[in-house]
Amino acid sequence: MAAITEQDVLSALKSCYDPEIPVNIVDLGLIYKVNFAPAPAENPAETKQDVTVEMTLTAQGCPEHVNISAQVKSRVEQLPGVSNCTVNVVWTPPWTPERLSPDARKQLGIE
Repeated sequence: MAAITEQDVLSALKSCYDPEIPVNIVDLGLIYKVNFAPAPAENPAETKQDVTVEMTLTAQGCPEHVNISAQVKSRVEQLPGVSNCTVNVVWTPPWTPERLSPDARKQLGIE
């Protein structure tokens, strides 16, 4: 089995949403970095990875931060080849609307 990629993780995270905004967290620009590290596998022929996701939220006081982080962890850990996912919420650089993808802008009516 091939090791998963950053694109695999981002694709999976497109199913995670901030419940207050009808746009996925990837298109909102909340995911800053995805890092991989080898993880011990029960079967030596298997490739396992630990994944760390560095992300932010649209506001520091976001009441959904625990739920969104749990969604991210759960979704990444469902990917084949992932042993463990750590989610780090960071505030630097701060999120701004400029991070919105073109799709997100369309969904939110910002053009």
